[in-house]
Amino acid sequence: MSNKIERLQINFKTLEQFQQFSGYGLQELSMLEDLESNLIDNEFQSPFYGIYLGKALIARMSLYTHKSENEEIIEINKMEVLPYYQKNGYGKELVAFAKSFNKPIKTIPRANSNEFWKKQGFTETDSEFVIWQPK
Repeated sequence: MSNKIERLQINFKTLEQFQQFSGYGLQELSMLEDLESNLIDNEFQSPFYGIYLGKALIARMSLYTHKSENEEIIEINKMEVLPYYQKNGYGKELVAFAKSFNKPIKTIPRANSNEFWKKQGFTETDSEFVIWQPK
């Protein structure tokens, strides 16, 4: 399965699509506030990416790039798949997309997702983050 992962536009249509997730997800995974602040700031480069099935946004994540010492690190700030579509590989596809930048990736496992991240090749650190290193 290979779905097209799209950079999501920062607009009111995306805000409406994000609201479908708010009824299902945990508050710690909510990206609604992030999107709203980007709408207000009129961000040019959206940090949000998603998978659509038809016109429905079914999976999403936010990616941020940080400079650390002499390298760039990608942070998967939040990632979520609508419950009906979970366990179908959509989360794995989002992670593979982030890995395609061939830069170290860090994230904080949320909502009992430690096992998922381990399966994606992430390792624990001394902090709350798990990290993936390109080969």
